Amino acid sequence: MAHPRSIAREAALKILYQLDVRSDLEPAELFSEIDAATENEDARRFARDLVLGARAELATIDAELAAVAHNWTLTRMAAIDRNVLRLGAFELLFREDLPAAVSINEAVELAKNYSTQDSGAFVNGILDKIRVRASAPDRAAPSGN
Repeated sequence: MAHPRSIAREAALKILYQLDVRSDLEPAELFSEIDAATENEDARRFARDLVLGARAELATIDAELAAVAHNWTLTRMAAIDRNVLRLGAFELLFREDLPAAVSINEAVELAKNYSTQDSGAFVNGILDKIRVRASAPDRAAPSGN
């Protein structure tokens, strides 16, 4: 059985994807999907925090992705890959309570499950570059807009 946080990440990804392809939606409109997918309140809260945090920091996350995704624009990426990357990047950049290796591994698994077989390696490479940049000693914490 999957870990509750893995299930929460999966639910958060589905919502981020929907919000990306349907700009008329608001995150709270989709939170019933989190409730249906997760069994406990901690996992529900975690999924909601991921969605709201990734959306709140979208400009910073997208700028960071653009900085490391050489030869790829965000619009050229598959929508599911783009949102897996946004979710993983949010965890790496803004959630110090989560180990980077766990965040990257979870994102890779989501990419493998919901996108192409090549997506796992793509996501791993991009998120590892973000991890390295975020841990650089001369780098200040990202600031949101």
